[in-house]
Amino acid sequence: MAQASSNGITIEYEVFGSGEPLLLVMGLGGQLVSWPKGFIDELVAAGFQVVVFDNRDIGLTTKMTSPPPSVRELMVAMVRPKGLRTDYYISDMAKDAVGLLDALNIDTAHVVGVSMGGMIAQCIAIEHPSRIRSLTSIMSTTGNRRVGRASARVVASLPRLGKVTRENALDKSVEMFRLISGRTFREEETRELGRVALERNFDPDGQARQTAAIFASPDRTAALQAVQAPSLVIHGLEDTLVAPSGGIATVEAIPGARLLLFPDMGHNLPRGRWVEIIDAISNNAKRAR
Repeated sequence: MAQASSNGITIEYEVFGSGEPLLLVMGLGGQLVSWPKGFIDELVAAGFQVVVFDNRDIGLTTKMTSPPPSVRELMVAMVRPKGLRTDYYISDMAKDAVGLLDALNIDTAHVVGVSMGGMIAQCIAIEHPSRIRSLTSIMSTTGNRRVGRASARVVASLPRLGKVTRENALDKSVEMFRLISGRTFREEETRELGRVALERNFDPDGQARQTAAIFASPDRTAALQAVQAPSLVIHGLEDTLVAPSGGIATVEAIPGARLLLFPDMGHNLPRGRWVEIIDAISNNAKRAR
């Protein structure tokens, strides 16, 4: 692993393989080690040079120091984001990612983002179009609050999770993924990825600030209509954290975008779907050529 300076942020990153550059952008609270190594290996085998990194406020990348929003403030912001305090927005995280490409001397890259990472990837395509070869937005949404909403069951579970400590963080993470992953949930794999991340870094305040950035950022729907990069949207029909309507709205907003739905996928990257997901990413990349 290595570090690079971008947008006033020191970013922890790692590069795998050689070939066409592909930037993987992780979702809320996820670290670069949250990407399954097998998934990265298969992308490398498909001909990509894969770059993974910690977004700001997570992992070993620079952390903000302001007090995080409370659970109550975030619950209110789900429906009424105006007035929510935040240190940064999704667009700032997109600038971080582009700055990392600068530090690595990568002019353009294929960009693949999951969940919040999909939002960041969309912002790169909107605000830095010359830097993106192709866009893949997975289990994400446009920022329109009428689509991609978490299920009532997921929302109701959030306060019940209670205060997260280092001692209970792994169990609470597994509990949440059990709720949002659908029938493809695998506890052993989920627990192992969570264990590696927890041993590397524990910072629930950063995740709360990232959540505030999501809620405070504007709707991207209109801006997505100007995206020219070949675009692919992937979503699971069993996703209860970001409803499939978020993915459908994304593909409807981007001209020429393609949609891939999996009936057995939730808010996760199930091992049994890796081949199809990576084939779809590769085919979308070929459209850029």
